[in-house]
Amino acid sequence: MEIKITKTTNPGVMPPESQLGFGKVFTDHMFVMDWDSVNGWHDARIVPFGRIDLHPASTVLHYGAEIFEGLKAYRRADGGVQLFRPMENIRRMNNSAERMCLPLLDEQDAFQALTEFVKLEEKWVPKSFGTSLYLRPFMYGDDEVLGVHAVHRATFMIIASPSGSYYAEGINPVKIMIESEDVRTVRGGTGYAKCGGNYAASTRAGERAALKGYSQVLWLDGVERKYVEEVGAMNVMFKIDGEVVTPKLTGSILPGITRKSCIEVLKNLGYTVSERLLSVEELVSAMESGKLEEAWGCGTAAVVSPIGKLAYAGKEYEVNGGKIGEVTQKLYDVLTGIQWGKLPDDYGWVYKL
Repeated sequence: MEIKITKTTNPGVMPPESQLGFGKVFTDHMFVMDWDSVNGWHDARIVPFGRIDLHPASTVLHYGAEIFEGLKAYRRADGGVQLFRPMENIRRMNNSAERMCLPLLDEQDAFQALTEFVKLEEKWVPKSFGTSLYLRPFMYGDDEVLGVHAVHRATFMIIASPSGSYYAEGINPVKIMIESEDVRTVRGGTGYAKCGGNYAASTRAGERAALKGYSQVLWLDGVERKYVEEVGAMNVMFKIDGEVVTPKLTGSILPGITRKSCIEVLKNLGYTVSERLLSVEELVSAMESGKLEEAWGCGTAAVVSPIGKLAYAGKEYEVNGGKIGEVTQKLYDVLTGIQWGKLPDDYGWVYKL
């Protein structure tokens, strides 16, 4: 694939790494590629970062024809830059595209776009351990006509934002409220797709939880309101009586790449991992009996996020004394060690630029 590159004439300056935060600063350029039902994907280009032009009738604005991904570029101690399992993100994006009736990407073209874009923006990859260049590939339909139908025009873009350490002040376990009213999605819906509507639909419950002093909600399934699914915008895992349990992928849960990596690491370390239905009643019983030993969320942003307290039906339960557990810490150490090049990549997950 030929990618036309137009470099900015007004390059930006990286803020001090201690001031980066998340998603507030953007790099000099963005990748853009167009699609239509006649010509397919065409006009791949990297251009100066800037605003995009949308017709007021664009499909994305009226019908939510949009998907996205999130991954990171990491700076190794030797100064080089690497990506973590980028093809997994590309394949998941195509799964999302199929669900939302958006055009599929050629895997190798998408990989080329991603790697060439990161190489051009390499100066924006921060150096401190825990920091990274967050990459946001996304796609949206932009037909300029009202009417609900599969899109005839679409745009694929990649933007990037240098991000500070998620745990700049240490890993502090969070308080989670089990949500019993709202649901994130349902089987047969868009739960397994990474689309904006899923996240918009989760906001109300998250805001209600925040008003009660909780960081996130733990979602239950949308059919029976009985089985545990995700925590906030992350997958979730529990260590119950020596067994690591994570909700099975039933179509309403995002197939997380960090989740997949955690499972592989845990099995390699000798832990029993079960992907199965986990009812809220079983979880409460484990909390009341003391069999719930650890709980954590897992996702690209935090890698792992230990859960220190769980609240349900007016009761609050402490997990592992409110501290990060041994397994959670081990997962964090192994995954971040591989991502930042401090540990050998025995799994073949890293792509070095």
